[in-house]
Amino acid sequence: MTEERYSPLHQKHLDAGASFTDFAGWMMPVRYSSDLAEHHAVRTAAGLFDLSHMGEILVLGPEASDALDYALAGKLSAIAIGQAKYSLLLARDGGIVDDLVVYRTGEDRYLVVANASNRAVVAAELLDRCSPFECEVQDESDDIALIAVQGPRALEILLEVPTLRIDNLADLRYYWSRPGTYGGHSVLVARTGYTGEDGFELYIAPEAASDLWDAIVETGAGSGLELAGLASRDTLRLEAGMPLYGHELGLTTFPVQAGLGRVVALKKEGDFVGRSAVEAGPPEGARVLVGLRAAGKRAGRADYPLFDSADVAASEIGIVTSGALSPTLGHPIAMAYVDPAFTAADTEIFIDVRGTRVPASVTALPFYKREAN
Repeated sequence: MTEERYSPLHQKHLDAGASFTDFAGWMMPVRYSSDLAEHHAVRTAAGLFDLSHMGEILVLGPEASDALDYALAGKLSAIAIGQAKYSLLLARDGGIVDDLVVYRTGEDRYLVVANASNRAVVAAELLDRCSPFECEVQDESDDIALIAVQGPRALEILLEVPTLRIDNLADLRYYWSRPGTYGGHSVLVARTGYTGEDGFELYIAPEAASDLWDAIVETGAGSGLELAGLASRDTLRLEAGMPLYGHELGLTTFPVQAGLGRVVALKKEGDFVGRSAVEAGPPEGARVLVGLRAAGKRAGRADYPLFDSADVAASEIGIVTSGALSPTLGHPIAMAYVDPAFTAADTEIFIDVRGTRVPASVTALPFYKREAN
């Protein structure tokens, strides 16, 4: 049995009446009011998330860029100071160990953000893979709290938070970050997120997180800001077609199967872990990730099988990895892996929903895309 871990904001969640769930050993808020209310707040105004369970690992030193180019699938040496990049940590056989966001915070300094469930393995893999290079790998996860403000009113709220100082925040581009301060504490603010909306993620010392949380809550009170838990975060990312490790991504998944072939920088010079396996490709006939939409209200859920017809003798041709009744769109959506012959748009597929074959059609991802400002 592993000991339960708690966010530095745990008391704030208790005070707000949150319901909790165990997530990778962390007791995290799954909801405060209702999943629907929190979801709609992010789509129409703003939601405030505690993401302090995520892993943060520093890679720094004169050869940090070369080390990450070898350790990860992307070309991290090519990003500018302040820029962020989505990347993959691949196994040697081409499977996905974790999907990551990497921030270049200095000439020879990178912040690697890992999923909570993979923090230890990512830190260990980076330490091993970077060992031939002149750099250091430091797991800073326990020294960093992470707060996210997501939604169309996120910017206006953060601009009004007292003592939060970030130069030219309104001009910060998507997938870029900028250092600042809050009440005398250093803070890194990134225009990134996992909801399909505009928004920001703020990295700050745990001892300052509660004060910053309170300040954002108070500032956003008149702008429709709602506290948001993991349940709404999941439906938001599903609508946005964003894969979740352990559902759409895993050690048996090649990037190309998940639609992430573009994330692998095969044109970069030199070797990187997993290159030869990715170049060889997945086995012939390997299933491919698609989006599914259906009518009615019965949604396919993770691990529900897919069939090529409603007949009881139909062949199983795939499996649902994530699914829900979309709060924004009003109909069931799902992501699923299907046999290659069933990936064309509008192909009819049947989801076995508790013994009933529910028809669905293949559709392009994402299901939802916010309007550009």
